[in-house]
Amino acid sequence: MAERVEQRLEDRIPELEQLERVGLFTRKEIRAVLRKASALEYKIQRRALRKEDFINYIQRIGYSFKKDEIENSILHRVHCLFKRATGKWKEDIQLWLSHVAFCKQWNAKHELSKVFSSLLAIHPNKPALWIMAAKWEMETRLSSESARHLFLRALRFHPECPKLYQEYFRMELMNAEKQRKEKKVFEQAKMNLGEFSYPEEILNGEMARIIYRDAAQKIKGAEFHLAVLSIAKLFDFTQDLQKEILESLQTRYADDPLTWDYMARRELEMESKQSTEQTTKQMKITEMTQREERCCAVFEEAVGAVPTEDMWKCYITFCIERYNRKTNSQGLKQKRLERTLSVFSKAHESSLLSEALYKQWVQLLLESSQFEKATEVAAAASKRFSQSVETWQMRLQVMIQLKSDDVTQCFEEAIKHVKSQGALPLWTLWVEWSEGTNSKEDTEALYQRSLQATTPAESATMKELYLNWTYRNGGYKKVKKVFTSLCENRPFSLDFFKKMIQIEKEQESCKMLHLREYYERALREFGSTGSELWLDYIKEELSHPQGKPENCGSIHWRAMKMLQGDLVEDFVSKYTLLQAGHS
Repeated sequence: MAERVEQRLEDRIPELEQLERVGLFTRKEIRAVLRKASALEYKIQRRALRKEDFINYIQRIGYSFKKDEIENSILHRVHCLFKRATGKWKEDIQLWLSHVAFCKQWNAKHELSKVFSSLLAIHPNKPALWIMAAKWEMETRLSSESARHLFLRALRFHPECPKLYQEYFRMELMNAEKQRKEKKVFEQAKMNLGEFSYPEEILNGEMARIIYRDAAQKIKGAEFHLAVLSIAKLFDFTQDLQKEILESLQTRYADDPLTWDYMARRELEMESKQSTEQTTKQMKITEMTQREERCCAVFEEAVGAVPTEDMWKCYITFCIERYNRKTNSQGLKQKRLERTLSVFSKAHESSLLSEALYKQWVQLLLESSQFEKATEVAAAASKRFSQSVETWQMRLQVMIQLKSDDVTQCFEEAIKHVKSQGALPLWTLWVEWSEGTNSKEDTEALYQRSLQATTPAESATMKELYLNWTYRNGGYKKVKKVFTSLCENRPFSLDFFKKMIQIEKEQESCKMLHLREYYERALREFGSTGSELWLDYIKEELSHPQGKPENCGSIHWRAMKMLQGDLVEDFVSKYTLLQAGHS
């Protein structure tokens, strides 16, 4: 190993001498570089290799010099290090991508081609890597043939990958556009094309058409057709291709909501028949209103032909998007609002409105000050989704916001319908509302009821809230009684005990006897889950006026017995710092 390291260091001597000659390094700095390089070389020559050592070495090498004789030597060394690292850790994609990025940074095209070749041989199961390599061949090396070859190889591994077909389709259209531009330049210059050949099939995007037709046989669903259609629309010579894709979409996926959604939204893109020179502000508003009405006419036809929840969602999403668009016309804004609320109502009457959309409907009604209607819709939503905690929560929040007299009755109704598991948000909302509305006695009774009604895990959260509320409203003596009472039934949360410790420390006559009791109770439950509680206990014994520093040894011994694995190391290191005075 030593011989190999020495040989590598000797190979660097001409390069370092050159650095000294050009004045970039002094003799002293070169010695320091050699010492550091020696240490790094030994690390990457060990039997038990570590990936971090290779990464560190690569990062340490300075390769930003402009002298060719230095630059080439350093670049070669970095490439060698990357090759050894990727050879050892073949599965580490990030390591490969670091080498790719390095090659791109230094425009090492030949080297990068080899890197991609090795990478794809090892990771042929990742379509994104094939796309990256093909894109580089097309955009950097300007080789459509190489890019096409890569896509065809990729499709042998992933014959039904939509993203591969989309990017292959895009590449062929880019190639056609590039050739069209080249031909145009030649024709404008009145040059003889000679050996240059520009077949009409290529120029018209026929290769892309073949790819689309092949993909359409293998990949089902409107989503893929819409994706390739959006790509085709980026190129101004693909009108026939767009027409074919659209016809196929309408024929094969006439019942897909995405097809109808696209057809409706197309109406917004239709060019105005009015003269653009004399268009006034009012004419623009009228034109936009007409376009949106045409869109809605298509959507109305769609929900009739495909009466599904997803279809109504597309329609409502469109209406909300239009309503949220900024406009200075109050008339247009109001028309959009009325249209949106009307569509919500129709979807509700058809029983095809999703739970999430009910929430959006209620929010829109509240924003437009239609409070009575909002209450009515929220009630309808809780009736339809009677077991949904989120829907009841929404209804209750609306009622609380509008100061309804029936809040308690609604809470009772919600608790009856919802399973106890997962009902915690309702109970927390109920006690929070009660704190600001009802008497202390009623609120305390509600807290105690919640402890019985919630699942054990959720009751731990209610105990924290109960403790907090009791301290705020009943003071120290009352909270101590409640704490003792709550400790009779598990489970607990760590914050429950921490809150009681904090309350005790806030008192003028803070007693260490009480703190010990709370710490001991907490450690019985959570002593094996972390080191912080043990350390806080030790600090308390050391800093409290009534503390007993001699107890620290016993606490330390108990902690070492109860903690396991990494928690022991964490505790020991922090305890050592505490002893050294770095608390």
